[in-house]
Amino acid sequence: MPAIPSLGGLRGRSNGRAKSVPERPLPVPLSAYVVDCAVYVEGKRLPGRWTHAEAIKEVRKRHAGFVWIGLHEPDAVQIQGIADTFGLHELAVEDALEAHQRPKLERYDDTLFMVLKTVRYVEHESPATANEIVETGELMAFLGRDFVITVRHGNHSGLARLRRELDQDPERLDLGPSAVLHAIADHVVDHYLDVTTAIESDIDEMETHVFAPRSKVSAEQIYFMKREVLELRRAVMPLGTPLQRLAEGYTRLIPDEVRSYFRDVSDHLTTVAERVANFDELLTTLVDATLAKITLQQNTDMRKITAWAAIIAVPTALAGIYGMNFDYMPELHWRFGYPVAMTVIFGVCILLYRIFRKNRWL
Repeated sequence: MPAIPSLGGLRGRSNGRAKSVPERPLPVPLSAYVVDCAVYVEGKRLPGRWTHAEAIKEVRKRHAGFVWIGLHEPDAVQIQGIADTFGLHELAVEDALEAHQRPKLERYDDTLFMVLKTVRYVEHESPATANEIVETGELMAFLGRDFVITVRHGNHSGLARLRRELDQDPERLDLGPSAVLHAIADHVVDHYLDVTTAIESDIDEMETHVFAPRSKVSAEQIYFMKREVLELRRAVMPLGTPLQRLAEGYTRLIPDEVRSYFRDVSDHLTTVAERVANFDELLTTLVDATLAKITLQQNTDMRKITAWAAIIAVPTALAGIYGMNFDYMPELHWRFGYPVAMTVIFGVCILLYRIFRKNRWL
């Protein structure tokens, strides 16, 4: 195979004579951002290593097959050569470079551009002590008549395993690039299902703690879980409309044989969306229950404080009265004044204590 040309142009050669060449930074090699570039004909991958230009040239020379290129976080210079070769629309290319897009489906002439959000469940010991539960990434796909180009942002959304599985299924790949797009969408939605299952266990654990006596779950912890569920919701909910369009014949790039598969993916996404909506409602209920529990605890504490303040007020009042510096006060010089006063104080305090205990204020 010929060497992969650099995007910045070839440096000058001396041709046997010394020749000064101005120093320029070397361009990033193609392999640094191209994860894989393959040619598929009749569902089978052709052997060898290909550049993007050689791959599409081979497919169009044969008038059969398609090219699948996988990119990982390319920059504007790196993707421009591929965009020029495959005729990608500049607006779609600009969106592919930015890693903060909502799931969507757009059509540019004879090319589709689809954005999917990928999610990953972050393992942790307990949802009450976790710093992150849902990690998100992005996966963009350009779909043409004889190519599919995937642009990945994030380290958890790799498609190497999916590509190996598809390589073992030539009958499926023979359906064309749309079969790859379906496999990617199905792969992403399956991960949604896995993440929702794991989050459901976390929410069940948190629910148990909330309704347990003397639990230590705070409203902040539930708000944190709710924020993570909202992150998942932003990935799931907007994807419904693009999948429905692909299932209903939005473009001729999706043949009838593949549309039914997109309907299946759309059904799975509906299941995920219902789970996420239920999570949101349940967490709202848990927040309300936690705030009610906190309010009840505060009321209980306030009643205890009030009861002890009432008990302490009795000796304080008597000591305050007989502590005044007056010569003519009743019983001030009586021999039994002190023991009687102490008896009254302790008697009233014990009486108030029993009343408060009976009313469950203490």
